[in-house]
Amino acid sequence: MEKEAYEQYEYARKRIRQKKYLYYHFVFFLIGSLFMFVANELLKFGEPQQWDIWAATIWFFIVILHFIKVYITDRFMNKEWEREQINRLIAKQQNRVRQLESRMDIEKE
Repeated sequence: MEKEAYEQYEYARKRIRQKKYLYYHFVFFLIGSLFMFVANELLKFGEPQQWDIWAATIWFFIVILHFIKVYITDRFMNKEWEREQINRLIAKQQNRVRQLESRMDIEKE
């Protein structure tokens, strides 16, 4: 039971760390976007183009991908999912070995 409790603790710790980094990423995105807006619009850095809008849009999509990874992908593809997939593949392999053994037994007769 200790191993299971430890695995649950590690999973919770990993999830909290993922969420924390997502929040940091979002706050950094807001501050960075504001900085890019000020640099382009107020300080006239790179004046002829509206590069700040393009950069913020691309960055926003990266934040959305990070969100999807943390809240959708990693939520469902955790240790339990891995164990189920491993058990399923092992069962498939064992079934295949049994079939080959039965074929060998039939060919021997």
